[in-house]
Amino acid sequence: MRSLLERSVAVAAVAAQHCEAVDREGRFPHETLQALKEARLLGAMIPREYGGDGMSLDEIAEICVRLGQQCASSAMMFAMHQIKISSLVSHGQTSAWHQAFMRRIAKEQLLLASATTEGGIGGDLRNSICAVVTDGEMCHLEKDATVISYAAYADAILATARRAPDAASSDQVLVVLLKDQCTLERTTGWDTLGMRGTCSEGFKLSATAPVAQILPKPFAEIAAQSMLATSHLLWSSLWYGIAHNAVQRAQNFVRAEIKRKPNLIPPGALHVAEAADKLQLMKSNTAEGLRRFNHAKTDADDLTSIGFAVAMNNVKTGASRLVIEIINHAMLVCGIMGYKNNTPFSLGRHLRDAMSAQLMISNDRILGNTSNLLLIHRLDSHLLS
Repeated sequence: MRSLLERSVAVAAVAAQHCEAVDREGRFPHETLQALKEARLLGAMIPREYGGDGMSLDEIAEICVRLGQQCASSAMMFAMHQIKISSLVSHGQTSAWHQAFMRRIAKEQLLLASATTEGGIGGDLRNSICAVVTDGEMCHLEKDATVISYAAYADAILATARRAPDAASSDQVLVVLLKDQCTLERTTGWDTLGMRGTCSEGFKLSATAPVAQILPKPFAEIAAQSMLATSHLLWSSLWYGIAHNAVQRAQNFVRAEIKRKPNLIPPGALHVAEAADKLQLMKSNTAEGLRRFNHAKTDADDLTSIGFAVAMNNVKTGASRLVIEIINHAMLVCGIMGYKNNTPFSLGRHLRDAMSAQLMISNDRILGNTSNLLLIHRLDSHLLS
């Protein structure tokens, strides 16, 4: 089999070929999905014993960077899928049904979507209004999902809900719903500023499935131990990819200007230096987050600690701010050629896609949570711990 690098380069090349059409038409990146399937990357993080490649989160993050450099919608689709895979790998291996499902994903290259948002909860994924209703070995779920990214193209949806109709809103479970077990009634469209190819429409979701498809761990544990950290890290990785490509375009613009006027340093060169400075900060922030997560997975106390939660929150909020700052510097370098569409230095798509970063999950919500945690947590004073 081809190496990870060869496979990811091939998929990124396909994403680059179709990125403008995906954005312009607001359509799903079918070509990227097909390339991911042919490269067998949808099951990349599934353990080898279940037919996957057993890739680490670091390796998945590198693929997100590479895709983000070319097509943010494709990168987001891949990242969202792998976030769901991480929940299965981390919390589904004690369940025979979920073991078999991971084998199916690896063999058939199934695409997973996520239904964690819901009307009436204001984007708070740790609370649900809808509930799982069980009847013997079967369960039923109806959810007003305000956003389900690429739901119309997914082979399965992982949905959150209250454990039972009489359960508290925070007493949630995560259930796998196969495509043929679901009915989707579209309630909202997806005509947006950026990330247009994710096709994150709203749906009324109705599904009936075996109880065995509910993951055995409470969603509170899944969110705290894998899902939130994986989300922040993979999203930050693809945002780094967007920012990196913007800086590359700014570099190319300055080089072209110097070739045209060899005796004059373009005024934009200073902004390239500033953008590169922030890009390094963004890279270090994300890489340190990955290192911290890898360590926490070997230390149960660290994985559930306040310090770890604060660190993961900071990765996300930091990266989501920096990506916009970096692209703005690149725009100042490229000027009207960056502002215009269809030039080698165009940055409109980069900026529009990056604007979503502060909204998923809302930075205000994350910072509010972090501020509460910091009331009882002392910041680490060590540089290299």
